[in-house]
Amino acid sequence: MNSPKTPREAAQTVRQEIVKLLQVSGSVSIRQISQSVHVSEKEALGHLEHIRKTYKDEFVMLPSECTKCGFTFEDRDRLKKPGKCPKCRSERIDEPAYTLRGGP
Repeated sequence: MNSPKTPREAAQTVRQEIVKLLQVSGSVSIRQISQSVHVSEKEALGHLEHIRKTYKDEFVMLPSECTKCGFTFEDRDRLKKPGKCPKCRSERIDEPAYTLRGGP
């Protein structure tokens, strides 16, 4: 007699993959997230916005920094990399990094 087939485990959603990446990898940039979960950077930013709301106490954004003058974007809430430095107007800016500390 044939035994009933067991359903295959469903694959993780993109957000679940990003959350797992943030929890185990330490701080990662949006480019690293995009490459790891195989989505565009724009799509990854959208998912990251939702993750920030869901994990508001655990979500940490390490700010961008100008590579020319060292200005740090401490008070910036937007997840996207800034376009220009307000101090020296340079466009050479390190991407912000993101991480989750603790659990949900």
